[in-house]
Amino acid sequence: MVCDRCISTVRRLLNDLGYEVNSVRLGEAVISETPAEDELHDNADKLRQDGFELIHKNQSALTEDVKSNLIGYLKRIENEVDPPKLSAFLSDKLHRNYSYLSNRFSKLEGTTIEQYMIRLKIERVKELLTYQEMTLSEIAWKLNYSSVQYLSNQFKKVTGQTVSDFRSELDELDRKSLDAIR
Repeated sequence: MVCDRCISTVRRLLNDLGYEVNSVRLGEAVISETPAEDELHDNADKLRQDGFELIHKNQSALTEDVKSNLIGYLKRIENEVDPPKLSAFLSDKLHRNYSYLSNRFSKLEGTTIEQYMIRLKIERVKELLTYQEMTLSEIAWKLNYSSVQYLSNQFKKVTGQTVSDFRSELDELDRKSLDAIR
């Protein structure tokens, strides 16, 4: 997944800007000193040039935390037979009531957490289809879909094309990285 590469890139960028980096995880970087306000603007521009955004506001930070945890949840879905419910997972990770997270996310993003998660899953389906190493049944099982038909219907609803059409157009693929889903 692209997320580890993003973490590595942010660490390098912050080091290049002269900061001592304490930690970097998806959606958050901790540095040893607090930059001045004018430095923040300059650094935000430099980060933006490499496709990253500096988040100042608490609400924006919360939605970015939700997004990064949704990517983590997607990994968990793939690796566990019986993953927790999405609402329980997010509440546990972010130490907030799920309805609060859901309301904040919907207001700022214009979509629900569930719809965003569906788009993430469909992008992952596209990725797995691109590798051509798994059948659609295996992909449905791996991503915790109740049936291949349900996955196929959701794929068509989100992408506007059938899985078969997608497979036949792999050369003209228009995929997004998971952390670029908006």
